[in-house]
Amino acid sequence: MSDTTRLKFYCDDDRCIDCNGCAVACDEAHELPLGVRRRRVITLHEGEIGKEISTSIACMHCEDAPCSLVCPVDCFYIRADGIVLHDKDTCIGCGYCLYACPFGAPQFPRDGVFGAKGVMDKCTMCAGGPLPTNSEEEREVYGQDRISEGKVPVCAAMCSTKALLVGESAIIEQIYQDRVNARGYGVKNLKQTPAWRIAYYTKDRV
Repeated sequence: MSDTTRLKFYCDDDRCIDCNGCAVACDEAHELPLGVRRRRVITLHEGEIGKEISTSIACMHCEDAPCSLVCPVDCFYIRADGIVLHDKDTCIGCGYCLYACPFGAPQFPRDGVFGAKGVMDKCTMCAGGPLPTNSEEEREVYGQDRISEGKVPVCAAMCSTKALLVGESAIIEQIYQDRVNARGYGVKNLKQTPAWRIAYYTKDRV
């Protein structure tokens, strides 16, 4: 698989307005239980004029995904298009993936405040899971499978400012470049932005 055709996520911080539309759309589309947030919006330097920025965070479907490298039961698998998924029937809920993930993506439902931790849940890029495509079982366990229908993930579809980009790497890079040129400021090369480097260039991962 070519790096230019691999499916990737990117949130354009200059366009994110902290509306949480992406997070709410994800929760509703996949009928997630309370306490599980596959996507969330965070704001840095809140209240500081000229410094405040918001960004949408979820699983970035990393190259050589660190979650998959530390999983003791090998429940993760990476599709040909680069989407990182996992098998909930194999997951034992150990939490190693959460410690390894630079984006804090893995989520663990709990049965009450002091209850037992369940198996891991995370963003699937709306690509379902290992169960039969678009089956009732797949939807129940992993949520919607929009990718198989030729649709973009629901978070990106619902982003009102189009801050959240998803698609083939080359296309996202071109969109970002056009935006930077139009704005007249910003990191010129998308590959030099922190999130992109950490997720898709393993030598830069911290």
